[in-house]
Amino acid sequence: MGLVSLVLHLPAGEGRAACVVACHGLRASKDSDKYLLLGDEFTRAGVALARFDFRGSGESEGLVEAETTVASRVDDALAVLACLSQHPRLEGRFGLLGSSMGGFVALHARAALGDSIPVVTWNAPASLAKLAASAAFEDTGLGAPFLAEFATGRYAEAPAGIDRHLVIQSEADETVSADHGVALHARAHEPRELIIIPGADHRITNPEHRRHAVARSFAWFEQHLPARAKS
Repeated sequence: MGLVSLVLHLPAGEGRAACVVACHGLRASKDSDKYLLLGDEFTRAGVALARFDFRGSGESEGLVEAETTVASRVDDALAVLACLSQHPRLEGRFGLLGSSMGGFVALHARAALGDSIPVVTWNAPASLAKLAASAAFEDTGLGAPFLAEFATGRYAEAPAGIDRHLVIQSEADETVSADHGVALHARAHEPRELIIIPGADHRITNPEHRRHAVARSFAWFEQHLPARAKS
């Protein structure tokens, strides 16, 4: 794979910290305001936040139309986790947070890991097949590799049986309707939770809605991150 651009926000001080890896959406990047806010808020509370650009996005190498598949993005997320596991300021406890398509990817990465790390999704689709039947796939810029992968059905649906999954869903999401969030919650295993933000849109642009999503996300990770490794 090409080089992936990564920014790691670390809490103040010299101690080691748990880390949440943030996965951006299809046409977004690591530099979206929501990820900058997550970096500020999480590190203030003592948890590191890693934000990165999937290949073909932002400052990473490649082109979306040539590089983007669900599998390629899952591989990128797993590679970032593997890299961060060697970082001297991180203690080896990880969580995943993904917005929109990034949430769908985070769930598949979590399934591939086979490790019970907590996941938070913001407005993630439960079914790409359902999205493809709507106007949401228009003007995405996705190329032949994604369409060929989609035709196989391998990544048509979000994985079932994911535990420690917090689903945050905007009630007024114009891209990923609220029934996707309900479906994700239904197919998750306990512990799980569904939070629907009244009046919120897909990008959670309202500052009050966004702060609420960040606060509930942090509380979930604080509760469900694996126990601290013994030194």
